[in-house]
Amino acid sequence: MSDSSDSLFCPLEYRYGRPEVRAVFSREARLRRALLVEAALAESEAEVGRVPAEAAAAIALAVSAKKVSLSKVDELEAELKHDVMAITRALAEAAGDAGAWVHYGATSGDITDTALALELRESASILRTDLTELARALLDLAHRHRATAEVGRTHGQHAVPLSFGYKMAVGAAEVLRHRQRLDQLLPRLAVGKMAGAVGTGAGFGADAEAIERAVMRRLGLTAEEAPTQIVGRDRIAELTNFLALVAGTAERLSTEVRNLQRTEIGEAFEAFDEGKQVGSSTMAQKRNPMLSENVTSLARLVRALALPPLENMALWHERDLTNSANERIVLPHAILLTDDILTKLTQVFAHLHVDESAMARHLEAAKGSVMTENLMLALTAKGVPRSKAHELLRSLTRELGHGSTLAERAKADPELSLRFPPGEIDELLDPAAYVRAAALKTDRVVASLRAGLDR
Repeated sequence: MSDSSDSLFCPLEYRYGRPEVRAVFSREARLRRALLVEAALAESEAEVGRVPAEAAAAIALAVSAKKVSLSKVDELEAELKHDVMAITRALAEAAGDAGAWVHYGATSGDITDTALALELRESASILRTDLTELARALLDLAHRHRATAEVGRTHGQHAVPLSFGYKMAVGAAEVLRHRQRLDQLLPRLAVGKMAGAVGTGAGFGADAEAIERAVMRRLGLTAEEAPTQIVGRDRIAELTNFLALVAGTAERLSTEVRNLQRTEIGEAFEAFDEGKQVGSSTMAQKRNPMLSENVTSLARLVRALALPPLENMALWHERDLTNSANERIVLPHAILLTDDILTKLTQVFAHLHVDESAMARHLEAAKGSVMTENLMLALTAKGVPRSKAHELLRSLTRELGHGSTLAERAKADPELSLRFPPGEIDELLDPAAYVRAAALKTDRVVASLRAGLDR
């Protein structure tokens, strides 16, 4: 590929994703990881006397001194038409006489899948940090707005009051469940193999188990307990489906911001640089939720990328290559985009503008209708059957927006005025009790989540 940016065609190369995360999936980084595996193999074989110690040292030195170049590997691959053979041939040349012992007893899948495990472990660390920082931003909002009254909405309609802080606490809890899932998933991802052509280890002889164990110890991995020529692809499918779950949460949170930023609602807004940022090329008044929309768009792609790894589980016999090409595309794209999504969402919530006055106006505009539940429960406690109480409140809220409030109608109703004095009706229709309950629950949730945040 040319160094000129004019030749770039994939948006991940120039538009999406952080440079430090792109570097994880660079060809150079992938080569270095494969070479680390080769060095660990030679050293482990020397440990059991299968490879001369001086040869293993020379191979390890060739790797640590970076004597194998990507350009040399590319040159060899063009000739050999085999990526791993190109790496091993280049390493063998760089190691001199010790090169005869490079890749001794191994198969390509031993190297590529063990190197992939290193890549996935590094990726998981990045994603864990992303999830932690997003949860932190949500928890800060939850604490700050623990008692900021807002109309709850179900089916897009007014429901009962809650606090904006509680809404944020719900999001934080969901994000931290994903972090817990990732922690549980990591041991199933940080798994390599050094077991030969069909996974039995026969090529390593009686030392097979000791060699594999030593390789994984050096690399900080565990060994696949029952591999074929490759590590089981259910592991990769689990990862991409985990990323799809994270993307689902990301879209839910970004959609909430987009809805709250709607002109008709206007309760929360993405940060907007009034001095420089432009919302529309023609409509100068626009302040669009662009980051949240971008997150929504990319989240849909991450979920779509979960499908090929599921298909890849059905390989022929001890392996075929039908997983190989799409994994080279799916894994870096899905991980890079998930990181991009999470860092953008963190930016959204860390700088979110919350319009408390708009939330208060919407509560006021509901004219008490959002408190029908409380009045219905009080009626039931006074001996009115719940179904009858429900029907009474349903009738009183018909066309409530046209003038009168629910309190006024309730005070004029014979059934209600018989059981409640006017002051008690006002008290029952006051959202404060519901908001207090939301604030107290927010406090409990925030305290619980913060306790484990930095673990």
